[in-house]
Amino acid sequence: MTAEVQTQAQAQSPVQASPADTSADAEVFADTVEAVVWLGGDQFETQSFDRPELAEGESLIRLTTATVCGSDRHTVRGRRPGACPSVLGHEGVGVVEDSRAGLPLGQRVVFSVTSVCGTCENCGRGLSAKCQSVAKVGHESTDSGWALSGTYASHIHLPAGVAVVPVPDSVPDAVATTAGCAVATVMAMLEAAGDLRGRRVFVNGLGMLGLTAVAAAQSRGAAEVLAFDPTPQRQDLALFAGASTILEEEVPTDVDVALELSGTTAGVETCVASLGTGGTAVLAGSVSPGPNIEINPEQLVRGWRTITGVHNFEPHHLQEAVDFLAADGGNMPWDRILGGPIGLSDLAREFAEPSSGLRTVVDIEG
Repeated sequence: MTAEVQTQAQAQSPVQASPADTSADAEVFADTVEAVVWLGGDQFETQSFDRPELAEGESLIRLTTATVCGSDRHTVRGRRPGACPSVLGHEGVGVVEDSRAGLPLGQRVVFSVTSVCGTCENCGRGLSAKCQSVAKVGHESTDSGWALSGTYASHIHLPAGVAVVPVPDSVPDAVATTAGCAVATVMAMLEAAGDLRGRRVFVNGLGMLGLTAVAAAQSRGAAEVLAFDPTPQRQDLALFAGASTILEEEVPTDVDVALELSGTTAGVETCVASLGTGGTAVLAGSVSPGPNIEINPEQLVRGWRTITGVHNFEPHHLQEAVDFLAADGGNMPWDRILGGPIGLSDLAREFAEPSSGLRTVVDIEG
């Protein structure tokens, strides 16, 4: 995406940093900021870091709210690789405290999970999520030169390649945090799925992303939204979010779009098997190594079926996520989806003994 400087009136589009200086050097801030650093295993420690000096295109966001995403739990439990020591957390909302990226000071914002170059082949093809020099929010070592990369901190330092979107006042902080990973990823999935109007949609896996997919598919005009998850509580949430039918063990047939969010081999196989003629399966749950699956290529060819994958998202998907939450977020049962809130000092206990909810809210300032 081409970077553009945005005024507050223009800030309904995602921006990536550009060299306009709205630095708050006239204000006095503390010389240090605090972050909860993951040291490996179940060990966390609150540490102080020097307040970063911003280069052109960078911003410093004072965080107000974050969430504990399932992928953070996988990192702590050793189920996926993660830099260590690091500041985890990649879903957050905050206020622009200092900026050399043209961001209005005091503006409430969310941000993408990736920092991208904007010039490599993948960025040029509209696949900046797969930038050849990508760095990721909540994934970088504190020794990497981007110490304040995660949201379990008082502030996050955003490099020039991170997309930023303003948040309307109508969207509460705890809800807005989900835009920066879960909801934006679903927006990318729906783009890959195509026009849903009048379509029969199957959603497999009803965690945070799956429930969002149910609500978003319904809001985009799907004729029928079928959903599956073995957990009764999640089944109830899916009905609240707009699912037409909760499936038991049977595999649906003749669906136009299958959205796979469980990350299980069985889930992928079910989604592929469910496709009708011309159907599309979009996979987003399989982000860790797993067993191969068998696919009958003749059935794909003769049925004009498509299987594709989505990992992370593009800047415009982040804008779509905020728009969805502002327009249709009320269809989501947030009081049952979001757990907490907890404070930063409670993170170690939260990872050891997760609270209720599909996302645990972290009140940074509480």
